[in-house]
This record gives sequence, structure tokens and C-alpha cells, in this order.
Amino acid sequence: MPAYAAAPGDHDAVLDEFLAAHSDWEKWRTWSDNTTHAIHESQTLRIEHVHEVHPRETAWTVAAYETPVSDRLWHLTATGSTPAPVLQTLLDLLADGDSWDIPIGNPARAETVASATKPLTDAGWKSTLHGSLIRWTSPSEDAGVQFNASAAQNPNSPSPTWTVWAGATIDHPTRALSASPCTPDPVIAELATELTHSPVIRRQPAPAAPTSPRFQADRHH
Repeated sequence: MPAYAAAPGDHDAVLDEFLAAHSDWEKWRTWSDNTTHAIHESQTLRIEHVHEVHPRETAWTVAAYETPVSDRLWHLTATGSTPAPVLQTLLDLLADGDSWDIPIGNPARAETVASATKPLTDAGWKSTLHGSLIRWTSPSEDAGVQFNASAAQNPNSPSPTWTVWAGATIDHPTRALSASPCTPDPVIAELATELTHSPVIRRQPAPAAPTSPRFQADRHH
């Protein structure tokens, strides 16, 4: 089973494990106790996790800033049904890659799009053009990545520049991640890699070992 088709798992546990492993992040919760914020010690990278949301509503927001008081450089959101392995990949990338220092280019450049989607083309995912939209779809047609060239050129566009989705169609996804213009290529490429190369094994309960008559007799002594 591919990672994008896995069950959401325990999102709270994913964040708790991340924070326990990275002392350079600080955690605090809102007065209503419904939202957890995690802020890097530089205060230029922040994570917001909303608890107990509808599976198709935004549960996670990651935002990067040039300085603690500047406007956002880029941001990414994920729905409540996002599988735990995908979230772990995203958080590990933030911790390991100093993502706020990744060079940010023009998202509308062909080279930028090609770099971000290379894992998809390498895996043989089919790409199609729909006006200003470019879509890469899995062979099973139950997952994909969309690049919106029009949104990429308009920072004030309400539409995301990148959409990573899984489900029936992109218009009715089961789960989705959305990214703004200037989201670094490696972030999108890493998520694309998670779609194409990270199977999740459904573990079946181990069969009970047969009990020999002698062992059964010994247990009574």
C-alpha cells in the first residue's frame, strides 16, 4: 500500500515525537487547548497543528519567515486525514534541511517545476496540461500533484501554487497538501518522493504458534 493511501494515524503523537527529538523547537498551546504551536529557536520557522478537525479540513500549517517579524516567505498546509508517514517526512525535512535557508526561486520557471516534480517523472507518472494547470497523476489515478502557473505568478491568489492530493479526484480528494508560491523545490520534491517511493506495509497479526501436546501437558505442572 502506498504511503498516501495509509490511515492518518496519530497526528498528536507525530508532533510529540518530533518535538521530543528536537530541542531547538519550543511548544505551546492556545488558551482553548485546541491548537499546538511549535516554533524553531530562530523564530523563522513555525508549525501550527489544530486538533480534532474534520479529516478534509486544514489541520497543519507550516510557515517560513525571513526574520521573526517579516512577512511569510512561504507556507504549506495539510488536511486532518494526511497519513502520518507523509507528516513525518515533512517534519523531518524541516528539522534536517534548514528549509528556511533553501534557495527560493521563481516558482513559475520551467526549471523550478521540473526540479520539484522530478521524482514523479522518474516514476513514470503521467503529466497533463489543463490551461494554466499541470497535473501529474499516479498510474492508479488515485493520487497526484498539481502546479498552478497562474497562482504562482500572483502572490495574492486564493488558489495554491502546489497541490499534493490523494483520493477519488483532485476536486474531491480524501487528503491534500497545499503550498504557496516560493515554497522551496526540495520541499515539493520530497513530498513527491513520498508519494512514489514509500510503501506502507499493512502488518497482519502473527499466527499463533502451534502448541505441542507435550507443551500443553508441561503447562499444567
